[in-house]
Amino acid sequence: MAVSYQLKVVTEFASAHTLRGYPGACSRMHGHNWKVELEAIATSLDEVGMGVDFKKMKNAANEVGDEMDHRYLNELEPFTEINPTAENIAAYMYREISKRLNSNSITVSAVTLWETDRACVRYSEEDK
Repeated sequence: MAVSYQLKVVTEFASAHTLRGYPGACSRMHGHNWKVELEAIATSLDEVGMGVDFKKMKNAANEVGDEMDHRYLNELEPFTEINPTAENIAAYMYREISKRLNSNSITVSAVTLWETDRACVRYSEEDK
């Protein structure tokens, strides 16, 4: 039987953005205090009994978040070309965090990005 451990950490960052082409108030510059939920799957435990140290997960998520923290997202790559929607930000974070965290035994499984307390998007690249 294959085992897996689902791990999750929560971090946050604040930034502003403008949604190009949006037919409403979000076409004007506005900001959010984004909450980021990072989920990873570990397929084995290390000698201490951890799949991955939560600190390592938080550091990877914070590194990516820090690049966007207190910034105008429309001025940052890749958002100079694509709209900095919650969906696109979540996908970007997923890929960037994966570069920092993925290994033979740890895989980023999803990033959930909360734009407000009541609205979020969950991005994954799981096989269906």
